Amino acid sequence: MSNIDPFAAISDPNRRFLLEQLRRAPKTVNELAETLPISRPAVSQHLKALLDSNLVSVTSEGTRRIYAVNNRGFDRLNLWLDQFWA
Repeated sequence: MSNIDPFAAISDPNRRFLLEQLRRAPKTVNELAETLPISRPAVSQHLKALLDSNLVSVTSEGTRRIYAVNNRGFDRLNLWLDQFWA
């Protein structure tokens, strides 16, 4: 797995939108693709970038892949950001 800078990952507005959707509840690629004016493969590519930056996680349920926010990835972002307010 490559390790993408999480700040680079969230610089894309589509990825931020996906994170906002996943913040509400875990979802499949198809559920997420219904909410964006981009193709399902494009949604999958954006999710891959978010996975590689540890901002989302994925679990399998049969043939479905369920994506969710990865709190540990956001904890690392928060630790870095908190240094500016300490």
